[in-house]
Amino acid sequence: MKYTTIKNTARKGIPEKLKSLIWLFLLCLSATGFAQNSDSRYRQPLEHTIRKIERIFHIQIKDNKGLLKDKELDYADWRIRYGRPELSLTQVLAPFDLTFFRDSDSVYTIRKFEYPRRSVHVGEERLQYLETLYDDKESWEKRRDSLKTCMYGALWLDKAPDAPGSKPILTGKRVYDGYSVENIALEILPGVYATGSVYKPYPLKGKHPVIVCPNGHFGQGRYRESQQVRCATLARMGAIVADFDLFGWGESRLQFPVGYHQNSIAATIQVLEGMRLLDYLLGLRHADPQRVAVTGGSGGGSHTMFLTALDDRVKVSAPVVMVSSHFSGGCPCESGQPLHLCGDGTNNPEIAAMAAPRPQLVVSDGKDWTHAVPELEFPFIQRTYGFYGAQDRVTNAHFPEEGHDYGKSKRMAVYRFMAKYLDLDLKKVENSTGQIDESACVTEDENTLKVFGDHGEKLPGNALKDIDALYRLFGKENKKTP
Repeated sequence: MKYTTIKNTARKGIPEKLKSLIWLFLLCLSATGFAQNSDSRYRQPLEHTIRKIERIFHIQIKDNKGLLKDKELDYADWRIRYGRPELSLTQVLAPFDLTFFRDSDSVYTIRKFEYPRRSVHVGEERLQYLETLYDDKESWEKRRDSLKTCMYGALWLDKAPDAPGSKPILTGKRVYDGYSVENIALEILPGVYATGSVYKPYPLKGKHPVIVCPNGHFGQGRYRESQQVRCATLARMGAIVADFDLFGWGESRLQFPVGYHQNSIAATIQVLEGMRLLDYLLGLRHADPQRVAVTGGSGGGSHTMFLTALDDRVKVSAPVVMVSSHFSGGCPCESGQPLHLCGDGTNNPEIAAMAAPRPQLVVSDGKDWTHAVPELEFPFIQRTYGFYGAQDRVTNAHFPEEGHDYGKSKRMAVYRFMAKYLDLDLKKVENSTGQIDESACVTEDENTLKVFGDHGEKLPGNALKDIDALYRLFGKENKKTP
């Protein structure tokens, strides 16, 4: 009876209005609890949402590498933007660090996000945007000068110590038909040596053009046959030619193992190697400072563009298989430093255009990221040359059936281009039918091309081998080790 009395009293003591508020509060608690479970977050397998986007926009989305597998996304279908297929894809893929490439108007491929790589249509969008930033020589040069200053800083060149001034280490000279070769180690920073080979016309008389050949990521590095043949042929035509090892490649590995090539400082060192080798070459009494060129393929093509953009001593350039609006180089030695972020975002075609109005040959092919150059990147570069009335000074040699290399046909195009603008003698390398003949060039073995001996036994005692200490030379901290 007591319990009943208390119960009745309690019931009588709660107004009906308050009861309604309590029930509403309990209902809200229930809804809140419901919102915390996965169902009410509209969680869906990512693949389900991708297929829905396919249906809505009547497109095909390929997942060739199984990147959608086992991925689920909160509020997945709510992220779809009707009428905007690419924005819809971006919003559902970005949380997983995925992106897409548009293969055609109705076909897309899902890929992992890569900071240096985009699809062609994204490169086209960037070029269209860049064209809005300048429309005459004055506005372009303002942009160019700003980019140059920024790139110089992005590569830490403004913080580079002076070259030690030590004498270069040179090996014995080998003399062949119309040219000579000697290996060089040049101390570009305290204890840091650039290693390569110098090819000269033989006999050497009078003044000669200088050509620097940055190396690319091709097998065997600068020891490969095609590299030696190119340098030797240009020397036989009358040029003083120098190539050099990539950072952490070739003899550079004696100081910095190949894994260190993946450090961003590789980009800095390789640009600095090109500049300081040029200092040395132009100090030779037979060098003509008014005829200076740079050419390289792949990663060497990147550094051809960088060196030309940053060093006004370069008068002629030929970047090979690397001028692309949608790919800035997948190696830290090309894109590991933020030079492509300069000017609120630039790219290789705009960097190549910084050569204007100096003569430039852009070499491309149909089976790598330069396949669209004739229709996309080349007209963009030519537009900039047009500000100087110099459209005819930039040329595109395109090989639609070829792939990513610095092969014979590409070399032939470069030889004739260099002969035209450096006043080289093609007759010295032509056969009786007027064709350029490389057969007189001697391919040396790897040890013959080394400057520090077969096993590195002649490496100087002051050679720096500490990657962290290398960063400290620039006042920087190494935030990545292999």
